[in-house]
Amino acid sequence: MGKQFFGTDGIRGRTNAGVMTAAIAMKVGQAAGTRFLRGDHRHRVVIGKDTRLSGYMLENAMVAGFTSVGMDVVLLGPMPTPAVALLTQELRADVGVMISASHNPYEDNGIKLFGPDGFKLSDDDELAIEAMLGQDLDLASSEEIGRARRIDDARGRYIHAVKQSLGNQVRLDGLKIAIDCANGAAYQVAPSALWELGAEIVALGVNPNGKNINEACGSTHVESLTEAVVAEGADIGIALDGDADRLIVVDEKGRVVDGDQIMALIGSQWAASGRLTGGGVVATVMSNLGLERFLAGEGLNLVRTAVGDRHVLEAMRKGGYNVGGEQSGHMILLDHATTGDGTIAALQVLAALVQSGKRASELLHVFDPLPQLLRNVRFAKGKPLEDNGVKSAIADAEAALDGKGRLVIRPSGTEPVIRVMAEGDDASLIEEAVANICGAVARAAA
Repeated sequence: MGKQFFGTDGIRGRTNAGVMTAAIAMKVGQAAGTRFLRGDHRHRVVIGKDTRLSGYMLENAMVAGFTSVGMDVVLLGPMPTPAVALLTQELRADVGVMISASHNPYEDNGIKLFGPDGFKLSDDDELAIEAMLGQDLDLASSEEIGRARRIDDARGRYIHAVKQSLGNQVRLDGLKIAIDCANGAAYQVAPSALWELGAEIVALGVNPNGKNINEACGSTHVESLTEAVVAEGADIGIALDGDADRLIVVDEKGRVVDGDQIMALIGSQWAASGRLTGGGVVATVMSNLGLERFLAGEGLNLVRTAVGDRHVLEAMRKGGYNVGGEQSGHMILLDHATTGDGTIAALQVLAALVQSGKRASELLHVFDPLPQLLRNVRFAKGKPLEDNGVKSAIADAEAALDGKGRLVIRPSGTEPVIRVMAEGDDASLIEEAVANICGAVARAAA
């Protein structure tokens, strides 16, 4: 049975519409709470959120849901997704919740759930919770209703954990770092962590107002950061997304460095120091073929998964890998976190910058990427990929590439768009293939 509520990264949608209403959020709290009422201890849930206006509404609804089935609630306020995962473990909670739609605009919101081990829920858990959303659940007796409280030191706990991932021997003195926090969940903790390590900070995207999260800022809109890096003479720029589980870097010349280059850097450096496990790196089908060729030259393998950091994480845990991620910036370093953590990944890059003595433009150009083109085609209804015209366009593109490149065409798991990606050695051939397929999808979606 397929999922009706959960997508590739929790439940997500436009607020006060569809699946993202206060009523459904409360029901999710009741269902998730019921699912994790295990054992005879006092049960606890940790809830964090990003800076969206709708976070207040959904947070209160989920508090009502969890307390109504007998769970105590610990409220963190605005905190990165990886901080919720960390504090779920630290506080011995039964379940963790992050209220966020990641890199989406403020009108959207979402619910991400973590188990007591700090990892995102399994398919079995998500399916079980979905099944309960349509049921009348047992509520706690009057004397067993849960309590809710906020903790004041959540930011400090997370900053300490982030700094510990770097080790005491590394300092960032002398580095000038521009950081864009997307007016999101890390707007306080990420700049503070870098400052405490000795860096000079140029902070952008640190004035959230409930509606400006990811708006022309953060890892999906790096134009302001590239300008700031050059104008301020910064050594490097760091861009996070709304819930701070993604990282994109900008070198001192203002050139953007994506997740593939970051994985290549961290993977090769960890391999050289004996820290890399699994014999390689895990990435998705969207990662550039240049990354695969670079790793092969280093004697390392690249394991590819479906798009989505949960798929990357599953392959990492199954194969014993400790470095994985996505071209879009999700970086999972299992030695330090149970989910993607943009700040922790940034510190690994900064440590390499300090230890190498190189400029960011030298250090972060690890391999030459093959020409790769990704375009999104939005659709309002239907299933464009089942259209015969689209199928024919894809078949023609595959025949034209004929082993000289590859295609990845897929529906987004978080919004109504078809993503069309092609890469290969011939840039003109790639452009033609993407244009033809996107045209066919647009016609089918009209």
